[in-house]
Amino acid sequence: MNLFIDTSGFLAVLNQNDRFHAPAKGTWLDILADDSVLFSSNYVLLETTALLQHRFGVDALRLFHNTIRPILRIIWINQDIHDLAMSVLLSLNRCQLSLVDCTSFQIMRTASLEHVFTFDEHFSEQGFTVAPKLD
Repeated sequence: MNLFIDTSGFLAVLNQNDRFHAPAKGTWLDILADDSVLFSSNYVLLETTALLQHRFGVDALRLFHNTIRPILRIIWINQDIHDLAMSVLLSLNRCQLSLVDCTSFQIMRTASLEHVFTFDEHFSEQGFTVAPKLD
C-alpha cells in the first residue's frame, strides 16, 4: 500500500507520552511489516523537525533523521503547490487548518495517495482514508 505520513503520526510514534502513542505504535509496526511505500513532504519534514527539536531535543531529531527519514519517499513542494495550498487555506478561512496540511492534501491528490497515517481529523474531512481508525 502507498501511505502518506503526517507530522502527527510521526510525533505520536516517537513520543511515549503522546495520548495516541499506543495506537500509533501498533499502526507503525503494521505499516513496516506490510512493506508499505511511505511518502511524506519536505513541509511535513520541516514541521516535524522543528517540533521534535523544540519539544524533545536534538537526540530525538537525530533518531528521526537517522532511522525514519531514510525509509521515506519525499515529495518536494514547489511554488505551484505552495501557491495553490495557500489559496485553499485562505479561502477556507479556518484557523486550525495549516499550510502544511493544505500542501499535503494537494500532493496526495496529485500523487493519487488515498491513505494517510495521521491523527489530524482534517485529512478525513478532505476524504482521505486515515490510519489508525480511532473509536
